[in-house]
Amino acid sequence: MAATEFLIRVLLGTIWYPQKVGDELDETTRERMQQRARLLSLEMSRLLQELEQSSQEPNTQEPSSMAWGALLFAALQQWQFWAIAGVLVLLSGLRWWLRKRSREQDGSSDEQSSSNEESSSSDREQEEEEEQEEEQEEEESDGEGPDDERDLGRTFAKRIQWPVQNLAYRRRVVEELAGDLLHVSQGQWSASFSPVLQPAIKVGSAFEGWSPHGDDAVYCLLVPLQAPRGHAFQLELSTVGEPPAKVSCIRVELVCTCMRAQLVENLLCFLHHPEEELRRNQDPSLLDTLCTGSYLDVQKTAHWFQQFLRSAWMLMPLSGRYNMKVLPSSRSCKLQLTNASRRTLFIEITLGVQQGDSDIFLSSQSTEDILTPSTMWLESYAVAEMKFFRHMARQVPRDSFHLKCLQLCARAMVGTGFSTYTLKTAVMHLLTTIPLSGWRRRDFLLRLQDIMRYLRCCLEEKRLDHFFFGNENMPQEIVLPPALQAAEPPNLFQHLAQDPAAHAEALHDFYELEDRLTRLLFYGN
Repeated sequence: MAATEFLIRVLLGTIWYPQKVGDELDETTRERMQQRARLLSLEMSRLLQELEQSSQEPNTQEPSSMAWGALLFAALQQWQFWAIAGVLVLLSGLRWWLRKRSREQDGSSDEQSSSNEESSSSDREQEEEEEQEEEQEEEESDGEGPDDERDLGRTFAKRIQWPVQNLAYRRRVVEELAGDLLHVSQGQWSASFSPVLQPAIKVGSAFEGWSPHGDDAVYCLLVPLQAPRGHAFQLELSTVGEPPAKVSCIRVELVCTCMRAQLVENLLCFLHHPEEELRRNQDPSLLDTLCTGSYLDVQKTAHWFQQFLRSAWMLMPLSGRYNMKVLPSSRSCKLQLTNASRRTLFIEITLGVQQGDSDIFLSSQSTEDILTPSTMWLESYAVAEMKFFRHMARQVPRDSFHLKCLQLCARAMVGTGFSTYTLKTAVMHLLTTIPLSGWRRRDFLLRLQDIMRYLRCCLEEKRLDHFFFGNENMPQEIVLPPALQAAEPPNLFQHLAQDPAAHAEALHDFYELEDRLTRLLFYGN
């Protein structure tokens, strides 16, 4: 077993760190390679000791594998030759051993099932379908020629301990909350001049299917706002800043309702009725409640929504099954729902105003890197991203692993300097350039390699194009503003081109990401 682990380590090293013939190594790269050589040397010393011990034991099961590991280590001293030719021999041997071991495990191990009270029958049916698809895929591959990397892709996919998520049940809870919010708001604010809530839109990694956090995932909702009667929203889009941190303003204007007042009882026009009469007989306008000057204030609007949710909670059926706590947030509404079993569900609700009829919104979402004034709303592509992954779900093969690839990389990124938005952008680009038939389970390792190579190239070139600007491969169902379709894509790595220190740190974080991903593949957790 020890030799097998060593061989897999060697294989992963050749995948993540291919060296081009004739490349000159800088000092950092040379030092890194020397460190890895020392680690391999220590590992081999341990394996040789085990080999000597196993040769003295009469019932040793793996002497030949151990000896093979020692020979391979000797070959590694001539790494240039090994990088070109030796890996082919390694893959052939690993293919035979891993397929044999996988089948033995499948035949001898009992299935482990979870009796989580929140698991739904649809989750179990999905797991059974995945197992059937995996068996069918293996049967089909038996009739094909040798394809070692694909066999390894299936094997590594089995080894990984994927986050357990009770998605079906939790999604239903969030959807129920969204429906109740809309229903209660329609009854409570029908006669006021508060923003009008529209049906919530499910966005973010938990709904797209790739959250790395398991049951700790945050379920995100975007609630579109429309101007109340007698008001209009005018979006003043900024030309300053770059996505994903581009901010703009929402100007609130009063509009004449004199003609409408004839049809609606007790409706006074804010423009043409005396102020005294308005103060005495009508609620204040939106300009007097949730605006700073003439602009809709993010923080005031978020606070207003939080207060509404607190007052409306007891009117919702969910209040009988969950305790609700509003967590501190100045620009959104973060909720923690806890049931009788002390299981928690985290939900974040952001508010937004749609740009025309497009899938782009100005949202109350906060930015981590900059201090955003309260009248500035962040340009959000969350709805367009959700529609992109929904489109892909209809196009990819049934056993597609594109979300698993994204999930695993996002899991490895936690705690590094990389944002999941960077990873998500890279994967969306690859999904529109690599044939969708190449994202199946058997291609798992190959696609991970493509993702890491793509990120490395973007870092080296200090350029990563925003996905939704000037992209000719955009699915037609995603509606974008005309100006955005024709625009030059902003560079999400522009800060790296301007700051050498930030670029060096990003490269260091990338090496850390490679190491983490290797450990996840090797150990499974």
